[in-house]
Amino acid sequence: MKTPPRFSSAPITFALAALVSAVVAPLTAQIDTVQTIAPGVYFHQGDLRRGHSNNGWIVFADYVLVIEANFPSGAKVVMPKIKETSDKPVRFAFNTHHHGDHAYGNQLWADAGATIVANQGALDEMKTAETGFFGGSPGRWEGAAKNRPDVAETKLKPPSLLFPREMAFDDGQRRVELKWLGVAHTKGDGFVWLPKEKIFFTGDACVNGPHNFVGDGNIAEWIKTLEAAKKLGAEKVVPGHGPIGGPEVLVDQQRYFVELQRRIKALADAKKSPADVKAALPAMATELKAIANIARFVPVSLAAHAEKIYVELGGAPFPK
Repeated sequence: MKTPPRFSSAPITFALAALVSAVVAPLTAQIDTVQTIAPGVYFHQGDLRRGHSNNGWIVFADYVLVIEANFPSGAKVVMPKIKETSDKPVRFAFNTHHHGDHAYGNQLWADAGATIVANQGALDEMKTAETGFFGGSPGRWEGAAKNRPDVAETKLKPPSLLFPREMAFDDGQRRVELKWLGVAHTKGDGFVWLPKEKIFFTGDACVNGPHNFVGDGNIAEWIKTLEAAKKLGAEKVVPGHGPIGGPEVLVDQQRYFVELQRRIKALADAKKSPADVKAALPAMATELKAIANIARFVPVSLAAHAEKIYVELGGAPFPK
Protein backbone atom coordinates (compact mmCIF):
# COMPACT_ATOMS: atom_id res chain seq x y z
CA MET A 1 0.00 0.00 0.00
CA LYS A 2 1.24 3.45 -0.81
CA THR A 3 1.81 5.78 2.12
CA PRO A 4 -0.41 8.86 1.84
CA PRO A 5 1.53 12.06 1.14
CA ARG A 6 1.78 14.67 3.83
CA PHE A 7 -0.83 16.74 2.05
CA SER A 8 -2.65 15.60 -1.02
CA SER A 9 -5.95 15.70 -2.83
CA ALA A 10 -6.95 12.34 -1.29
CA PRO A 11 -9.33 13.87 1.31
CA ILE A 12 -10.94 15.99 -1.39
CA THR A 13 -11.27 12.95 -3.62
CA PHE A 14 -12.85 11.01 -0.76
CA ALA A 15 -15.28 13.81 -0.04
CA LEU A 16 -16.27 14.09 -3.67
CA ALA A 17 -16.67 10.33 -3.93
CA ALA A 18 -18.98 10.36 -0.93
CA LEU A 19 -21.03 13.17 -2.41
CA VAL A 20 -21.28 11.47 -5.78
CA SER A 21 -22.25 8.23 -4.08
CA ALA A 22 -24.95 10.04 -2.14
CA VAL A 23 -26.42 11.43 -5.33
CA VAL A 24 -26.56 8.12 -7.19
CA ALA A 25 -27.47 5.89 -4.25
CA PRO A 26 -31.19 5.83 -3.54
CA LEU A 27 -32.06 7.63 -0.35
CA THR A 28 -34.18 5.70 2.10
CA ALA A 29 -36.36 6.56 5.06
CA GLN A 30 -33.79 4.86 7.30
CA ILE A 31 -31.26 7.71 7.07
CA ASP A 32 -30.87 9.62 10.35
CA THR A 33 -33.22 7.29 12.19
CA VAL A 34 -32.39 4.95 15.08
CA GLN A 35 -32.86 1.24 14.43
CA THR A 36 -32.79 -1.35 17.20
CA ILE A 37 -30.76 -4.32 15.99
CA ALA A 38 -31.00 -6.29 19.23
CA PRO A 39 -31.86 -5.35 22.82
CA GLY A 40 -29.41 -2.60 23.75
CA VAL A 41 -27.75 -2.56 20.30
CA TYR A 42 -28.54 0.32 17.95
CA PHE A 43 -27.77 1.46 14.40
CA HIS A 44 -27.96 4.94 12.89
CA GLN A 45 -27.49 5.33 9.14
CA GLY A 46 -25.56 8.51 8.41
CA ASP A 47 -26.50 11.08 5.80
CA LEU A 48 -23.86 10.92 3.06
CA ARG A 49 -25.04 14.26 1.70
CA ARG A 50 -23.37 15.72 4.80
CA GLY A 51 -20.44 13.30 4.65
CA HIS A 52 -21.63 11.40 7.73
CA SER A 53 -20.72 7.80 8.43
CA ASN A 54 -23.01 5.24 10.01
CA ASN A 55 -22.96 4.93 13.80
CA GLY A 56 -23.74 2.15 16.19
CA TRP A 57 -23.91 1.99 19.95
CA ILE A 58 -24.08 -0.77 22.50
CA VAL A 59 -25.49 -0.43 26.01
CA PHE A 60 -23.64 -2.23 28.81
CA ALA A 61 -24.64 -2.44 32.46
CA ASP A 62 -22.82 0.79 33.40
CA TYR A 63 -21.92 2.56 30.19
CA VAL A 64 -22.35 2.89 26.43
CA LEU A 65 -19.82 2.05 23.71
CA VAL A 66 -20.36 4.11 20.54
CA ILE A 67 -19.02 2.91 17.20
CA GLU A 68 -17.58 5.72 15.05
CA ALA A 69 -16.96 9.29 16.15
CA ASN A 70 -18.25 10.57 12.77
CA PHE A 71 -17.55 14.13 11.64
CA PRO A 72 -18.29 16.65 14.42
CA SER A 73 -21.62 17.53 12.79
CA GLY A 74 -22.50 13.83 12.63
CA ALA A 75 -21.60 13.38 16.29
CA LYS A 76 -23.97 16.21 17.17
CA VAL A 77 -26.77 14.43 15.33
CA VAL A 78 -26.20 11.13 17.11
CA MET A 79 -25.43 12.24 20.68
CA PRO A 80 -28.97 13.23 21.68
CA LYS A 81 -30.37 10.10 20.05
CA ILE A 82 -28.13 7.92 22.22
CA LYS A 83 -29.49 9.70 25.30
CA GLU A 84 -33.00 8.81 24.15
CA THR A 85 -32.10 5.10 24.23
CA SER A 86 -30.10 5.00 27.47
CA ASP A 87 -29.37 7.14 30.52
CA LYS A 88 -25.93 5.53 30.87
CA PRO A 89 -22.86 7.60 29.95
CA VAL A 90 -20.88 7.05 26.76
CA ARG A 91 -17.55 5.89 28.17
CA PHE A 92 -15.91 4.65 24.97
CA ALA A 93 -15.97 5.78 21.33
CA PHE A 94 -14.43 3.42 18.79
CA ASN A 95 -12.80 4.62 15.55
CA THR A 96 -12.93 1.80 13.01
CA HIS A 97 -10.22 3.71 11.11
CA HIS A 98 -8.59 7.13 10.82
CA HIS A 99 -10.66 8.83 8.09
CA GLY A 100 -12.39 12.10 8.89
CA ASP A 101 -15.95 10.85 8.69
CA HIS A 102 -15.13 8.21 11.30
CA ALA A 103 -12.66 9.98 13.60
CA TYR A 104 -12.82 13.77 13.30
CA GLY A 105 -15.63 13.95 15.85
CA ASN A 106 -13.40 12.45 18.55
CA GLN A 107 -13.05 15.68 20.50
CA LEU A 108 -16.79 15.92 21.09
CA TRP A 109 -16.97 12.41 22.52
CA ALA A 110 -13.86 12.96 24.65
CA ASP A 111 -15.24 16.22 26.01
CA ALA A 112 -18.38 14.30 26.96
CA GLY A 113 -16.30 11.82 28.97
CA ALA A 114 -15.47 9.06 26.47
CA THR A 115 -12.12 7.38 25.92
CA ILE A 116 -11.27 7.07 22.22
CA VAL A 117 -10.43 3.50 21.16
CA ALA A 118 -8.84 2.23 17.94
CA ASN A 119 -6.52 -0.32 16.46
CA GLN A 120 -2.86 0.69 16.67
CA GLY A 121 -2.78 0.90 12.88
CA ALA A 122 -5.46 3.59 12.89
CA LEU A 123 -3.29 5.83 15.07
CA ASP A 124 -0.26 5.08 12.88
CA GLU A 125 -2.24 6.13 9.80
CA MET A 126 -3.49 9.23 11.59
CA LYS A 127 0.09 10.24 12.38
CA THR A 128 0.97 9.87 8.71
CA ALA A 129 -2.03 11.62 7.20
CA GLU A 130 -3.17 14.09 9.88
CA THR A 131 0.34 15.43 10.50
CA GLY A 132 -0.46 18.95 11.63
CA PHE A 133 -1.55 17.75 15.07
CA PHE A 134 1.69 15.86 15.58
CA GLY A 135 3.94 18.80 14.72
CA GLY A 136 4.50 18.05 11.06
CA SER A 137 3.26 19.66 7.88
CA PRO A 138 -0.44 20.43 7.43
CA GLY A 139 -2.39 17.26 6.70
CA ARG A 140 -5.87 16.07 5.94
CA TRP A 141 -7.32 17.63 9.06
CA GLU A 142 -6.24 21.08 7.95
CA GLY A 143 -7.54 20.36 4.46
CA ALA A 144 -10.94 19.37 5.82
CA ALA A 145 -11.04 22.42 8.09
CA LYS A 146 -10.90 24.67 5.02
CA ASN A 147 -14.10 23.13 3.69
CA ARG A 148 -16.04 22.04 6.79
CA PRO A 149 -16.94 24.55 9.53
CA ASP A 150 -17.60 21.69 11.96
CA VAL A 151 -13.98 20.54 11.62
CA ALA A 152 -12.62 24.09 11.80
CA GLU A 153 -14.47 24.66 15.08
CA THR A 154 -12.94 21.61 16.75
CA LYS A 155 -9.54 20.00 17.20
CA LEU A 156 -8.11 16.62 16.32
CA LYS A 157 -8.28 14.14 19.19
CA PRO A 158 -6.31 10.95 18.50
CA PRO A 159 -7.36 7.61 20.01
CA SER A 160 -5.58 6.80 23.25
CA LEU A 161 -6.75 3.26 24.07
CA LEU A 162 -5.13 1.03 21.46
CA PHE A 163 -5.07 -2.67 20.62
CA PRO A 164 -2.88 -4.58 18.13
CA ARG A 165 -5.24 -7.40 17.13
CA GLU A 166 -8.06 -7.82 19.62
CA MET A 167 -9.62 -6.46 22.80
CA ALA A 168 -12.95 -7.08 24.48
CA PHE A 169 -15.62 -5.43 26.61
CA ASP A 170 -17.46 -7.90 28.84
CA ASP A 171 -19.70 -7.02 31.77
CA GLY A 172 -20.89 -10.58 32.42
CA GLN A 173 -24.09 -10.06 30.46
CA ARG A 174 -22.79 -8.70 27.16
CA ARG A 175 -19.53 -9.33 25.32
CA VAL A 176 -18.18 -7.16 22.50
CA GLU A 177 -14.93 -7.97 20.72
CA LEU A 178 -12.89 -5.43 18.77
CA LYS A 179 -10.84 -7.12 16.06
CA TRP A 180 -8.16 -6.37 13.49
CA LEU A 181 -8.46 -8.97 10.73
CA GLY A 182 -5.96 -7.59 8.22
CA VAL A 183 -5.41 -4.73 5.80
CA ALA A 184 -8.53 -3.68 3.91
CA HIS A 185 -9.89 -0.14 3.49
CA THR A 186 -6.85 1.05 5.50
CA LYS A 187 -3.98 -0.57 7.41
CA GLY A 188 -5.79 -0.06 10.70
CA ASP A 189 -9.36 -1.23 10.10
CA GLY A 190 -11.09 -2.35 13.26
CA PHE A 191 -14.23 -4.49 13.42
CA VAL A 192 -16.81 -4.89 16.18
CA TRP A 193 -18.13 -8.40 16.78
CA LEU A 194 -20.94 -9.39 19.13
CA PRO A 195 -20.55 -13.19 19.32
CA LYS A 196 -23.78 -13.88 21.21
CA GLU A 197 -25.97 -11.71 18.97
CA LYS A 198 -23.90 -12.47 15.82
CA ILE A 199 -23.84 -8.79 14.90
CA PHE A 200 -20.84 -7.45 13.00
CA PHE A 201 -19.93 -3.77 12.59
CA THR A 202 -17.45 -3.42 9.74
CA GLY A 203 -16.53 0.23 9.32
CA ASP A 204 -15.60 0.96 5.70
CA ALA A 205 -13.98 -2.44 5.23
CA CYS A 206 -17.49 -3.33 4.09
CA VAL A 207 -20.05 -0.86 2.76
CA ASN A 208 -23.48 -1.42 1.26
CA GLY A 209 -23.63 0.59 -1.95
CA PRO A 210 -21.26 2.50 -4.27
CA HIS A 211 -19.27 3.95 -1.37
CA ASN A 212 -15.88 2.19 -1.58
CA PHE A 213 -12.89 4.53 -1.25
CA VAL A 214 -9.72 2.60 -2.08
CA GLY A 215 -7.04 5.30 -1.80
CA ASP A 216 -5.63 4.08 1.53
CA GLY A 217 -6.35 0.39 1.03
CA ASN A 218 -4.98 -2.67 -0.72
CA ILE A 219 -7.63 -4.53 -2.66
CA ALA A 220 -5.76 -7.84 -2.84
CA GLU A 221 -5.42 -7.86 0.95
CA TRP A 222 -8.94 -6.48 1.35
CA ILE A 223 -10.37 -9.57 -0.34
CA LYS A 224 -8.46 -11.78 2.12
CA THR A 225 -9.62 -9.75 5.11
CA LEU A 226 -13.24 -10.03 4.01
CA GLU A 227 -12.76 -13.80 3.77
CA ALA A 228 -11.63 -13.82 7.40
CA ALA A 229 -14.61 -11.68 8.33
CA LYS A 230 -17.05 -14.06 6.65
CA LYS A 231 -15.78 -16.93 8.80
CA LEU A 232 -17.17 -15.28 11.95
CA GLY A 233 -20.67 -16.25 10.87
CA ALA A 234 -22.40 -12.91 11.28
CA GLU A 235 -26.16 -12.84 10.86
CA LYS A 236 -26.44 -9.05 10.82
CA VAL A 237 -23.82 -6.91 9.09
CA VAL A 238 -23.61 -3.20 9.86
CA PRO A 239 -21.54 -1.42 7.18
CA GLY A 240 -19.66 1.86 7.41
CA HIS A 241 -21.97 3.43 4.82
CA GLY A 242 -25.31 2.31 3.44
CA PRO A 243 -28.13 0.28 5.00
CA ILE A 244 -27.78 -2.61 7.42
CA GLY A 245 -28.03 -6.11 5.96
CA GLY A 246 -27.29 -9.77 6.48
CA PRO A 247 -24.22 -11.89 5.67
CA GLU A 248 -24.83 -11.25 1.97
CA VAL A 249 -23.39 -7.74 2.41
CA LEU A 250 -19.95 -9.20 3.17
CA VAL A 251 -20.29 -11.76 0.39
CA ASP A 252 -21.35 -9.18 -2.18
CA GLN A 253 -18.70 -6.62 -1.16
CA GLN A 254 -15.99 -9.23 -1.57
CA ARG A 255 -17.36 -10.54 -4.85
CA TYR A 256 -17.41 -7.04 -6.35
CA PHE A 257 -13.67 -6.72 -5.74
CA VAL A 258 -13.01 -10.29 -6.93
CA GLU A 259 -14.91 -9.77 -10.18
CA LEU A 260 -13.24 -6.43 -10.85
CA GLN A 261 -9.79 -7.81 -9.96
CA ARG A 262 -10.29 -10.77 -12.29
CA ARG A 263 -11.11 -8.52 -15.22
CA ILE A 264 -8.23 -6.13 -14.60
CA LYS A 265 -5.80 -9.03 -14.18
CA ALA A 266 -6.86 -10.46 -17.54
CA LEU A 267 -6.01 -7.15 -19.18
CA ALA A 268 -2.72 -6.87 -17.29
CA ASP A 269 -1.78 -10.43 -18.26
CA ALA A 270 -2.51 -9.51 -21.87
CA LYS A 271 0.03 -6.65 -21.52
CA LYS A 272 -2.60 -3.98 -22.03
CA SER A 273 -1.36 -0.45 -21.44
CA PRO A 274 -2.81 1.83 -18.75
CA ALA A 275 -4.65 3.74 -21.49
CA ASP A 276 -6.08 0.51 -22.89
CA VAL A 277 -7.32 -0.60 -19.48
CA LYS A 278 -8.88 2.78 -18.81
CA ALA A 279 -10.63 2.67 -22.18
CA ALA A 280 -12.10 -0.73 -21.32
CA LEU A 281 -13.77 0.47 -18.13
CA PRO A 282 -17.18 1.61 -19.44
CA ALA A 283 -17.84 -1.82 -20.95
CA MET A 284 -16.51 -3.45 -17.78
CA ALA A 285 -18.88 -1.38 -15.65
CA THR A 286 -21.79 -2.56 -17.77
CA GLU A 287 -20.71 -6.18 -17.22
CA LEU A 288 -20.46 -5.71 -13.48
CA LYS A 289 -23.82 -3.99 -13.26
CA ALA A 290 -25.35 -7.03 -14.95
CA ILE A 291 -24.31 -9.20 -11.96
CA ALA A 292 -27.33 -8.68 -9.75
CA ASN A 293 -25.82 -9.07 -6.30
CA ILE A 294 -22.90 -6.68 -6.92
CA ALA A 295 -24.51 -4.08 -9.20
CA ARG A 296 -25.10 -1.76 -6.23
CA PHE A 297 -21.34 -1.52 -5.56
CA VAL A 298 -20.43 -0.24 -9.04
CA PRO A 299 -19.60 3.49 -8.82
CA VAL A 300 -20.27 6.15 -11.44
CA SER A 301 -16.65 5.73 -12.57
CA LEU A 302 -14.57 2.58 -12.14
CA ALA A 303 -11.31 4.47 -12.70
CA ALA A 304 -10.13 4.73 -9.08
CA HIS A 305 -10.93 1.11 -8.24
CA ALA A 306 -9.53 -0.28 -11.48
CA GLU A 307 -6.37 1.80 -11.34
CA LYS A 308 -5.71 0.65 -7.77
CA ILE A 309 -5.89 -2.99 -8.83
CA TYR A 310 -3.82 -2.42 -11.97
CA VAL A 311 -1.06 -0.73 -9.96
CA GLU A 312 -1.15 -3.49 -7.34
CA LEU A 313 -0.55 -5.92 -10.22
CA GLY A 314 2.55 -3.99 -11.25
CA GLY A 315 1.09 -1.59 -13.78
CA ALA A 316 1.50 2.17 -14.06
CA PRO A 317 -1.16 4.71 -13.10
CA PHE A 318 -3.77 5.58 -15.70
CA PRO A 319 -3.25 8.63 -17.94
CA LYS A 320 -5.17 11.69 -16.82
